[in-house]
Amino acid sequence: MKNIAFVLLASILFNVSNAQTLNSFYADVVAKTSESTILNDLKAFENFGIKNVGSEALTDCENWITARYQSLGYVDVVIQPFTYKAGTSNNIIVTKTGTKYPNTFIVIDAHYDTINGPGTNDNGTGTVLIMELAKLLKDIDTEYSIKFIHFSGEEDGLIGSKYYVKNTVTPEKLDIKLVFNIDEVGGVKGKTNDIIVCERDESNPKSNNADSDKATKRLATCMALYSNLKTEIASAYASDYMPFEDNGLIITGLFEKHESPVNHTAKDDLAHMDVNYVYEVTKGALGAALEFAGAFKK
Repeated sequence: MKNIAFVLLASILFNVSNAQTLNSFYADVVAKTSESTILNDLKAFENFGIKNVGSEALTDCENWITARYQSLGYVDVVIQPFTYKAGTSNNIIVTKTGTKYPNTFIVIDAHYDTINGPGTNDNGTGTVLIMELAKLLKDIDTEYSIKFIHFSGEEDGLIGSKYYVKNTVTPEKLDIKLVFNIDEVGGVKGKTNDIIVCERDESNPKSNNADSDKATKRLATCMALYSNLKTEIASAYASDYMPFEDNGLIITGLFEKHESPVNHTAKDDLAHMDVNYVYEVTKGALGAALEFAGAFKK
């Protein structure tokens, strides 16, 4: 689904034209990223088992995620229920208020439901990455507000994100500056996992594509500045940013270069992925989140 020739061309053009430089304050925050915490959280996520909608495992995982935010001191934690044929589940929406533009939001999202297996890569990696970002951003001043959103029902057709867009974003006319989606960034055990794919909007409506391209190039720069990963740019598809994109909003995202062959099976576990890769992706994503949200040092 990704045009390799176009990806390479886009990468060349990006490297020539982008002028972002490393921010020493951001680098200091990124240096606090904990590989041991990431590993322990991935183990915890895996141990909940198969987290399909309607299962006790998914409820236990939801409670674990919610408790983490509460333990970090977040007070604006909203549980948004929705019901469809698979059962009732919840989106978890956590808001950090910005100092200059409190009513304009950067959405950082990932889904936490799984199918046929524990889903440690798809999408324990996104889940754990966002919790690590939330921990390290908690006491950092940002110009824009951030919404950390853990969607459910993704594996059944982006159900939770569609519900959120239809029932929150549209009726409340939320001013969303950017949607930053994390889905499956665990790499493949035994492969050289040194490239992260940065995803941009190349679909209809076309009105938001140019801004998505700019945001994705900024993302790629941050990934290179704050991690040891190389980057490629490719098309966004089939994840929780798409309902936002369909609504005309600006999206970007991260996806592993080597797509795991065991997703949606019982083997989607730690034994088949690369934890150091998740650590590096988290560092780069944190640098990007600081950039997108306009973080600053008092």
